[in-house]
Amino acid sequence: MAPDYLFRANTASYTCEVSNHGIGKTHYYVSIWLVRNSAPGNCTTGITFNLEMPTEHFDGKFLQELSGKMALIRNVVLQALLFTLTCLISSQGALSESDSVSQWPLHDNGLNEVVQWDHYSLEVNGKRIFIFAGEFHYWRVPVPELWEDILQKIKAAGCNAFTFYAHWGYHHPNPDTLDFSNGAHDFTKLFTIAKKLGLYVIVRPGPYINAEANAGGYPLWLTTGDYGTLRNNDTRYTAAWKPYFAKVSEITSNYLITNGENAIAYQIENEYGKQWLSTSKKTLNESANAYMTMLEEIARENGIDIPLTHNDPNMNSKSWSKDFSNSTGNVDIAGLDSYPSCWSCNLDECTSTNGEYMAYKVVAYYDHFQEVSPTQPEFMFEFQGGSYNPWGGPEGGCPEDTGAEFANLFYRHNVAQRITAMNLYMFYGGTSWGSFAAPVVGTSYDYSSPISEDRSIGDKYYETKNLALFLRTARDLTIADVGQNSTNMSTNSAILTTELRNPDTDAGFYVTIHSNSSSSTTDTFKLTVNTTAGELTVPQKSGHIVLDGHQSKIIVTDFTFGSHSLLYSTAEVLSSSITDNSTSILALWVPTSESGEFFIKDTSSGTVAKCDGCSNIGFHKETGGLLVTFTQTKGMSILSIDSGSILVILLDRTYAYKFWAPVLTLDPFAPEDEIILVQGPYLVRDASISGNTIALTGDSSNTTAVTVFAPSNVGSISWNGKLLSTKRTGYGALIATIPAISTTSINLPALDNWKAHDSLPERLETYDDSGPAWVDANHTSTLNPAKPATYPVLYADEYGFHNGIHLWRGKFSGPASGVFLNVQGGTAFGWSAWLNGIFIGSFLGSSSLTAGNATLSFGNATVYTNTTNTLLVIQDNTGHDETTGALNPRGVLNATLLSPSSKNITFSSWKVAGTAGGSTSTLLDPMRGALAEGGLTAERLGWHLPDFTPSTNTNWTTSSPTTGFTEPGIRFYRTTFNLSLPATVDTSLAFRLSAPGAQTLRAQLFVNGYQYGRFNPYIGSQVLFPVPVGVLDYRGTNVVGLAVWAQTEKGAKVGVELVEQFCVGSGYEWEGVVNGTEYLRPGWSEEREVYV
Repeated sequence: MAPDYLFRANTASYTCEVSNHGIGKTHYYVSIWLVRNSAPGNCTTGITFNLEMPTEHFDGKFLQELSGKMALIRNVVLQALLFTLTCLISSQGALSESDSVSQWPLHDNGLNEVVQWDHYSLEVNGKRIFIFAGEFHYWRVPVPELWEDILQKIKAAGCNAFTFYAHWGYHHPNPDTLDFSNGAHDFTKLFTIAKKLGLYVIVRPGPYINAEANAGGYPLWLTTGDYGTLRNNDTRYTAAWKPYFAKVSEITSNYLITNGENAIAYQIENEYGKQWLSTSKKTLNESANAYMTMLEEIARENGIDIPLTHNDPNMNSKSWSKDFSNSTGNVDIAGLDSYPSCWSCNLDECTSTNGEYMAYKVVAYYDHFQEVSPTQPEFMFEFQGGSYNPWGGPEGGCPEDTGAEFANLFYRHNVAQRITAMNLYMFYGGTSWGSFAAPVVGTSYDYSSPISEDRSIGDKYYETKNLALFLRTARDLTIADVGQNSTNMSTNSAILTTELRNPDTDAGFYVTIHSNSSSSTTDTFKLTVNTTAGELTVPQKSGHIVLDGHQSKIIVTDFTFGSHSLLYSTAEVLSSSITDNSTSILALWVPTSESGEFFIKDTSSGTVAKCDGCSNIGFHKETGGLLVTFTQTKGMSILSIDSGSILVILLDRTYAYKFWAPVLTLDPFAPEDEIILVQGPYLVRDASISGNTIALTGDSSNTTAVTVFAPSNVGSISWNGKLLSTKRTGYGALIATIPAISTTSINLPALDNWKAHDSLPERLETYDDSGPAWVDANHTSTLNPAKPATYPVLYADEYGFHNGIHLWRGKFSGPASGVFLNVQGGTAFGWSAWLNGIFIGSFLGSSSLTAGNATLSFGNATVYTNTTNTLLVIQDNTGHDETTGALNPRGVLNATLLSPSSKNITFSSWKVAGTAGGSTSTLLDPMRGALAEGGLTAERLGWHLPDFTPSTNTNWTTSSPTTGFTEPGIRFYRTTFNLSLPATVDTSLAFRLSAPGAQTLRAQLFVNGYQYGRFNPYIGSQVLFPVPVGVLDYRGTNVVGLAVWAQTEKGAKVGVELVEQFCVGSGYEWEGVVNGTEYLRPGWSEEREVYV
C-alpha cells in the first residue's frame, strides 16, 4: 500500500488511495493508487498513476481530464475520488490525514434535523427514503370532495408523496383580494388528506409556476407592464407578490412535518434558471439573486422551517445549488426538471432544449448532478409523466409517446442514474376549465398522465405502480453508488447494464436496457453479477433474461425481504411483506410467458402451492440456499419455501398490474410488517383490520376473484363494507369473489328542450354601450414594453379585462372605405368584425399564430358620412403566454381606417367590455373565481348560471344548437336535465361535441356555471369534454349552456351529447360528493342585470 495516504475509499471490490507527493510553485503532485480485491486466493491487481495539478485554478476541465484517465475504473470509486478532489480544490491546500472523508456530509437547514439529506437521499426523522411522488393541481379540479379520490389513487400506485402548485392568480384575483377560503381556493384540505392517507407533501407555491397555465399562474392584473418585467427584484413586482407569498407560506406553516404534519419541502420559484449571466464564468445575475433571496426570507419569516428547494428547467442553467456556488439566493436542495420525450405532443417545441427528437432516447443525468449538487440527493422535481396536447394536436393527446412502455423504460433509467427522489409531472392532469389555460393548450390537461382526465386508470398507471411498489420495498437503493456501466456485463452487447451497490449492505441493483434505448428489438442475454457468494452469470440453470422492445429490467442481488435475502433474481421484485412476524412474502413478476430464476439464501426446499399459468418449476438445492426456476404465463402462482416460512408469489404482467400493497399504517415509509398484499381488483384504495376481518375499499366493475395475504388471525374479507364469502387456501391466503356491479341504474338523458338567444347585441347600431359593462378605452400611453401601432391603447388588461371574450366598439365619422385590424389574443384565438350591424369579416385563427391581421372592406355595409359609425370587434383571448411572454398584450394592436381619398379618418373613441365587473374588488362569483368567465353578453348577464330563468326575457326562442343558425354571429343555447345516479358507483360523464356543418365556428360549453369546454373544430381536435361530479349534480337538475360563435356566413351547428366515460363500483365516499357539493354551484343574482 502507498504510505501516508490522504484518502482511502473502500468498496467490496476496490480500494482507492490518494497520496500527496508535494506542492510546487505551480502544481500539486498527487498519486492515485487503485486495487481490485478478488476473494479467491486473496490475489490483488493494481493501477498507479501520477498527476500534476496546476495550482492557479482548479476547474471542471481538470476533473474531466481525470475522468478520462480513469475510464476503466469503477464509477463508485471515481465518485468518491472526485468528491475528495473537489474538497481539495475548494480549499486549495493539501489535506492532512485527519481530514480524510469517511462519508458524505449529512445536511440540514440549520433550523431542525427533521428532514436531512446527503449525497444519497433524503432522511425524514432519521430514516432514509426514496421519494416517488406524483403532481396534482387542485385548481384544475374545482371540487375539493374529489381530491381525496385522486390522492388515494396516487397512494395506491405506490407513491409516498405528492406535489402541487399553488396558483397565485387563482388566489389573488385583484390587487385588493386574497382568497384562500371559497371552495377549491382552500387548499389546506390537501394537507388534511395527506395526513389521513400517509403521504408526504412537497409544496410549490411559485409565485410563477408555468404549468401551461394562463400567464404561468400569475394574476392577470400583473400583465400590464405596470409591475415591470417580472421575476426580478423590481420593487413594483416585489410589492405585488409579497402578500400572496407571505400568506401561502403562513398557511403552509401549519402543516409542516416539524409540526407533526406531512409537508417536507417547500419550493422557491419554478424553473428559474436565471442565476448566472454567464454560467461558464459564474457571472452572477444580481437581480435574480436578490429576488430568490427575498422569496426565501419571506418563506422563513412566515414559518417555513422545512428544506427550501428549486427545480432547474434543464441541465444548462445550473442554478441555486449550494454545491455549485456560495450565492445567498441558493436553496437547501437543488434539483432538476426533465422531459426527455418532449413536454408537448408537438415534438418541434422541444428541439431547442432536447435536440432532435428520437423516440425512447434516454438522457444521462448522473454527471450533471455530480457537477452541480454532489452533496445533495439527485432530485427530479419534475420528471415526465406525460405530455400536454397543444392546439392542433391529435384527438385524445399522444399517449403512444409516453405510455406504459415509456414508464417502464424511463423511470428505471432514472434509477440507473442514481436518482432517489422523483416527482412525475403530471400524475393527474385534470382540466383547464374557464380561462386557466395558457394559449398553448385547449381545455383538456389530461397530459397522458397515469390517471386520466376522467379519473380512470389503465396500463400506464399499472406499469408505474409496479416500479413504485418496488422502490418502496428496495430500501437499500437509498444508499447506492454507481458501479460498472457497460455492455460487457452481459452475453449480448446490445444490452447496457448499470450497476448500483449499497456500500453498507452490498445489495446490488443491475439496471438493464438496450444500449440503443430507442431499439424496439427483442434481445436475450445472461448477466454477470457480483454477489456475496462471488461472481455469477445468471440465470445459471436455463433460459435467458429478455428485453422485449422498449423495456428495462432491474435485476437485484443480495436483496433483503423480511428476515431473508435473495442472492439474486432475474424476475423483477414487485413487493414484499411480513405476516405474523414470521412468514415473509415476496412478489416477483415477469412479462407474460417469460421465465425467471431466483436464489434465496439459507433455504433448502420448496413446493408449488398453487400453479396458475406456471410451468418449468424447478427447485435446486445449492450451496448456501435454494435456486428456483419457473415460467409464468397469464396468472398468479404461489411457491412455498421451507415449509411456508417464505411464500413467493409469481405473477405475469397482467396479474401484476392488478396486484396491490395497501398499508395498514399512515406511515409513508410503509413498514414491511404493515403491508397487506392483494391481487385481483381494478383498484384497491385502502385496507384495515378489525377483529378477524380485513376491510378492503376499492373499485371494480366485473365479477372479480380477490386474493389477500393477511395475518393468520384474519379469516374474512369485506369489500366496500360488505362481507364476502371467504375461504382460506392451503398456503394461508384468503380468497373471495367480488360480485359485478349493475349498471342498469345509469340512465343518461338526451339533451333537448333547448332555449336560444342572441348573444352579440353589441354589433347592432341601436345597442347602448353607456352601462357599467363598458369602459372607455382612452389610454394614450402604456407601460407595456410592446407598444401599439395606433392609439388609444386597446389592450384589454389596461382596462381590467383579462380573460375570455373581449368586445371593442370604435366610433368614427367620415367616408372610410375599410379598416386594417391587427388583433392579438394568443394561439388559436380568433376575431370577427361588424360595421353598423353588418358583418365584414373574421380572422379564423391558427394553431401557430398568436395575432391575426386583415384588411376588411366596408363595401357591403352602409357607411355614414355625416353621423357616427360603429365598428364592433369581438375577440377571443386564449390566455396570456408563459414566462417572459406574460406581458404580451391581448387586444387591438393596430386599428387603421382606410379612405379612398387622402383624407385622414380616425376613430373618435373606443370602448371595451369583458368579464362582468372586470378586476374590481367586488367579485360577482368568488366561488368559481375570476378565471371562470369572459365577456359575452350571456356570461355578463349570467345566462350560464343555475337559477337563471330564460322566460324573464321575451327574446328567448325554442331552438337547438344541432339546428343552429345560418349567419355570422353568436347564439347562446341553454337547457336543463336531471340526473339520479347511485352513490355506490363512480360514474364519469363527459359531453361530446360535434360540428355537423361548417367547421368555422367557436363554442364554449358551460355546465352549472363552469366553463368546461372550448370547442374549436377549425383548429383543435378535442371533441370529448369530461365534467366531474360536483360540477355536475348527480342527484338533481343541471344547467347546460352553449355559446356558439359562427365566424362566417355559413353559420354554425353543434351537436351535444352526454356520454358515460366509465362506471365502476367504488368504495370511495361518494355520498359526500354527490350530496355535499351544492355550495360549489351558486346561482344567478339580480346584480348581473346591470351588465347588459
